Amino acid sequence: MSKDQHSTPPTAAEPEQDPAPGPGHGPAPEAAADAPWYRRAFADLSPLRENPDYRRLWAGQAVSSIGQQMTAVAVSVQVYDLTGSAFATGLVGIFSLVPLVAFGLYGGAIADTVDRRRLGLLGSAGLAVVSAVLAAQALAGLGLVAVLYAAVAVQAGFFAISSPARSAMIPRLVPSHQLPAANALNTVSMNLGLTVGPMLGGVLIGAYGAQAAYLVDTVAFTATLYAMWRLPAMRPLGERKGRASVLDGLRFLREQPNLRTSFLADLAAMVFGMPRALFPAIAVTFYGGDAGTVGLLVSAPAVGALIGALFSGWVGRVHRQGVAVLAAVTAWGLAIAAFGALHNLWLGLLLLAVAGCADTVSMIFRNTMMQVAAPDEMRGRLQGIFIVVVAGGPRLGDFESGSVAALTNPATSVITGGLACVAAVFLLAARRPAFLTYDARHPTP
Repeated sequence: MSKDQHSTPPTAAEPEQDPAPGPGHGPAPEAAADAPWYRRAFADLSPLRENPDYRRLWAGQAVSSIGQQMTAVAVSVQVYDLTGSAFATGLVGIFSLVPLVAFGLYGGAIADTVDRRRLGLLGSAGLAVVSAVLAAQALAGLGLVAVLYAAVAVQAGFFAISSPARSAMIPRLVPSHQLPAANALNTVSMNLGLTVGPMLGGVLIGAYGAQAAYLVDTVAFTATLYAMWRLPAMRPLGERKGRASVLDGLRFLREQPNLRTSFLADLAAMVFGMPRALFPAIAVTFYGGDAGTVGLLVSAPAVGALIGALFSGWVGRVHRQGVAVLAAVTAWGLAIAAFGALHNLWLGLLLLAVAGCADTVSMIFRNTMMQVAAPDEMRGRLQGIFIVVVAGGPRLGDFESGSVAALTNPATSVITGGLACVAAVFLLAARRPAFLTYDARHPTP
């Protein structure tokens, strides 16, 4: 199907036409295996080359992701400058977590009943307005922490409502054989934001104040708004019976063993193998470091994730995606356990980067399984559940690692957490052996 016919959004004078679903349209390219080795090693750019709608959406999300991370740094800096309290700064995460969990589920349900393009436009416009409000309060010098907390909460709500819609669009924009590559490219844009955004934010804030970061973020949203505006109508396909229920989405996930196993594997990695809450203690007790060391530990997994995404050209040739997910989560757990056992800083950073790379591989295949194996009318709700897992899992991991460290020590907490992650993977494989035979050529949820 040519994308040129959808180069402009439908007007009121002409009926909106839903495009055919992405999975299944277009044969897989036979020439991919004959490409030079360097092209097969690096991320497959065919989704960007061949799908103008996806290309615009990807570029817009990459730019806005950098802007959002700049805003996240600016909010934390502002709150700390106003209060001088690490506790008050930490509350920023709580004010964002609650709307993410609450609206993530309902955002997915909404995405399964309305035009996803319009929902994405609404969410992106709302995020741009919040960034403009943050810029205005910084320029006016209000100095009210309550305003910052409220803005963060509203921002998280808009993100949670629109993110499932954006993710559910991808299978409608690229053919099924390009979904692994598209998901790899999505992780590139996300990790560009996580690595480049804080650095640019720090430079801008240091030179011109927090208002500069907020203003850049506001302008950056024009890229996403433009990309959303150019999309065709994105109404969910399939038969719809009244409102989309959040509970129906949870029941669907419970009844689909392969998708459920992919979610549980991710939870195992985040709950048992996510020692980020211990990084300040590890920096001191392992390496005799300071805040700069903590920064290195925090950034190492993101760097590894970005490298993994950049060298993801091979993912489109993997059909046993269930095996790939469990292998990646196992690699994550082993890398984290080794990180806890070996107290050399540079080796530790390398192991954290390996863990981040493994997480990228797991994310690529988990997203692909969810997009292909689930029917279109359920994709929004599954993406909403995914947001809740991603938002809540690391917080549970913080509690688990902190509790074990309090009872023992940081090293024991990290080592046992990594090994528990590996044990959970073997338990999942034993309880659901069919997950190991999941074949992307014949997807079953």
